[in-house]
Amino acid sequence: MISSAIEALYIFNQQDETILEHVYRSRPVSARTVLPLYLAHSQPRPSMIYLSNTNPQTTLYSLAQPNILFLIPSSSDTEPLFVLEFLHRLVDVLEDFLGAPLLASKIESNYDVVAQLLEEMCDAGSVCNTEPNALKDVVDVPRWMDKLLGGVGLPGGSPAMLPSGGGKPQLTPNIATSGPAIPWRRANVRHTSNELYVDIVETLSVILAPSGRPLSAFASGSIAFTSKISGVPDLVLNLSVPGGKQAVDRVFELPVFHPCVRLARWKDKPGELSFVPPDGKFMLAGYEVNLLPSVDFSSRSTRNLNLPISIEVLTSLGPTGSDFEVRLLITSSYAGSSSSSSSVGRPGPASRGSGRSTPFFGGGGSSSVPLLQDVVVTIPTRKAVRNITDLRASRGEAQFAPADNMVEWRITTKDAAAAGIATLRCTVVGPLSDDDEEGIGNGLSFDATSGEYNDKEVPYQSASSEPADPAPTKEQQEQRDERKVQQNSSLMPSSAAVSFSVKGWLASGIKVESLNLNFQKSRGLGEGIKPVKGVKYLTISRKGIETRC
Repeated sequence: MISSAIEALYIFNQQDETILEHVYRSRPVSARTVLPLYLAHSQPRPSMIYLSNTNPQTTLYSLAQPNILFLIPSSSDTEPLFVLEFLHRLVDVLEDFLGAPLLASKIESNYDVVAQLLEEMCDAGSVCNTEPNALKDVVDVPRWMDKLLGGVGLPGGSPAMLPSGGGKPQLTPNIATSGPAIPWRRANVRHTSNELYVDIVETLSVILAPSGRPLSAFASGSIAFTSKISGVPDLVLNLSVPGGKQAVDRVFELPVFHPCVRLARWKDKPGELSFVPPDGKFMLAGYEVNLLPSVDFSSRSTRNLNLPISIEVLTSLGPTGSDFEVRLLITSSYAGSSSSSSSVGRPGPASRGSGRSTPFFGGGGSSSVPLLQDVVVTIPTRKAVRNITDLRASRGEAQFAPADNMVEWRITTKDAAAAGIATLRCTVVGPLSDDDEEGIGNGLSFDATSGEYNDKEVPYQSASSEPADPAPTKEQQEQRDERKVQQNSSLMPSSAAVSFSVKGWLASGIKVESLNLNFQKSRGLGEGIKPVKGVKYLTISRKGIETRC
């Protein structure tokens, strides 16, 4: 039988030293025993490792952060996603309470807070409460005045510092003003400025065939929501997709929602999210979109994707086939300058310092031109390539990194503002061949003892005393070029990827139509509340568009 319990939690710093060892139940393998077994695996280490040589036999779950390592041992059959999700929730909660980035020094200096969090989140191995807003109501976080008094040897939280009554302030919410208790929202939330922001970010993953025909195209999206509004608001967010409401189920593949979203409302009215938000910023929903239409493979084209950039690689160019060329086609719909693509919306508080590309709802998004930024083309090279010479870029700058076996071509936002074709042509230098070694002996010798090259000038008389080799005939030169073409063909790049970001545009075509506040179901908002609303669209490609050669 599969259990859903956490046996223990081990936290290590960058020096592989144990900074926290918390046991919930049973007798798990100790931290000093599992750490060497975990480090024995080569990187990248999997998030789940089975240790058969321990007593008892243990499955080790891990989550590696830049500065901290989290390990959870389990001696019984446990759902892997359950344990890994708990680790990710734990990291989010610790960052919320201690601040990001998460450091070992922060955990050590706030061990009392961390101990309370571990007990509240998991009781005797059973996961209880992982919502940051709910934990803030039950976890006693030392105030800055308490820390100051404790630093000088005085007791913090004295009766003189507390409200009249001498006791600790009550954490129980006022039901009359706050409504019913909600696990993901703090009680008695108050804000001087009421704001509601929606950020939709999509990450592209497109693979193109050598002919330019798309093989696969997906967009992974996330809807981040920022709620800074008093009381308990009840919100309704309406989304639209190309094709109308009947296409929502087809566009939103594999959707995931925050627990605050009412799933029954989404099923009855696709595209409508009804929820009571947590306080602050949180992830409202996630989804995946297949950008390729359901048509035959032969009719697929990059025109169906409506991408801001398409990439093409031509190899084996020049008389000896040592050149290759990368071409970028920048679409005119996405080219623009930073001045023309700035946040322009209706006047009012919504556009004051918000940095939103669309500080209003409806109308299909921003009235400005989407802004193409951070264009970087990455071209992996073969290990046999000695050098890449004569890098000629029509826009931006390109350089070859021999240590990484990669050519990187960067195009600034200003250079990417003009629509059209940008090209990069390079020459590949491979290993020395017999033809190349014929002319090396002219005054250049290698000393094996010192490990240096000796470049000595040869006197004119001695150089002319030896008869020169006759010039190759036309047929010999053609045969030599054919051999070089065959040799250089194996040195050509096999792929190229482009990275970029576009503000004010989504590859899936999803748009926010409206964000409404239901005053009848909301509680404790106050009179005359008119929250500031804003929405921002962003599409990111981290080497997401890749073409094969």
